[in-house]
Amino acid sequence: MPHAAPAPAADPQQQQPTIAGVHLRVNDGPLSPSSVSPLRASRPSEPLSALRQRYASDGYLFLKGLLPRDDVLAARAAYFTSLAPTGVLKPGTRPVDGIFDAEGARAADFPGIGAGSVKNARPGGSSSERSVAFTDAALRAHTEPWYAGGGGGDAQEGGFARHPALYDFVARFSGWGDDTLAVRRSLLRNNTPGNRAIGVHYDQSFMRHGEPTSVTAWVPMGDVRLEGGGLIYLEGGEALGAQIEDDFAAKARAAGMSDEETRNAFNANMMSSGFLCDGPAEFGREHGRRWLVAAYEAGDVVLHSPHMIHASTINDDPDNRIRLGTDLRFVNSARPWDTRWSNHYTFDDGL
Repeated sequence: MPHAAPAPAADPQQQQPTIAGVHLRVNDGPLSPSSVSPLRASRPSEPLSALRQRYASDGYLFLKGLLPRDDVLAARAAYFTSLAPTGVLKPGTRPVDGIFDAEGARAADFPGIGAGSVKNARPGGSSSERSVAFTDAALRAHTEPWYAGGGGGDAQEGGFARHPALYDFVARFSGWGDDTLAVRRSLLRNNTPGNRAIGVHYDQSFMRHGEPTSVTAWVPMGDVRLEGGGLIYLEGGEALGAQIEDDFAAKARAAGMSDEETRNAFNANMMSSGFLCDGPAEFGREHGRRWLVAAYEAGDVVLHSPHMIHASTINDDPDNRIRLGTDLRFVNSARPWDTRWSNHYTFDDGL
């Protein structure tokens, strides 16, 4: 789809609140009250059969309190402790709070990973010394022991990205048991107030060298207000994503393309970022579907399917709290999966 220029941001004071008295903005403008609905919450203690049915129906599972809150906050503190020397945090605040120095810093110097216009390129429009230091530190966090553990590729290697409570739940929920593999590559993303949000996409676009059976766990690392830049999911987005994929595949087959040519044909229909488009507001209107939104708490996890369409809102947290979250992927190692994801995240790794 063509890359449309973002619409000018409307004055929130002139707009009706989107939901719960809060104005929500995305890359192409505000979300109207009629364009959103609450994300349905579930509890990990509910019967697995009910949770599986809900996941199959909705394309996602919003699990409240799956992880110990203290573990999540400890990881958040470790992340911002490592990034504090770059000047991103407001002086005198605690790293665990992750408060952006909105008065002494420019948002452009602190870009978020994965929100750029070119697929997996080094983020940011600023080449300042501060920006370079920040993006280097954000990348380095992917391999630090508190996050990645001590090496290896199984669920026992330690680190927040291998949290046993998450791994054990996914192993039971998926039915994969001992074949459950937490792939090494993950996306640890920050979103500072004032920067762009994540565009519209589904994850199979980035994992096309394997079956569409992976499970993504989006883990908010800290509390995220409604207006704090959390993920949003398209109502009925699983079916629409699968339909988009099927339409591409049918055209490729009709043209007599090989598997590799088919994958390239898929990518040719995406933006250079791998996204479907940059603007959730217009995408929702075009397809007559609402965006599902929620506030998140440390300990919550959202599982979503490979074709579930999602994006994020712009971080308008009134306290300038930086949104931090990570995308962790799980596959059935007994089935074909995208082994390109066996290595830690790096810029320009082609994924």
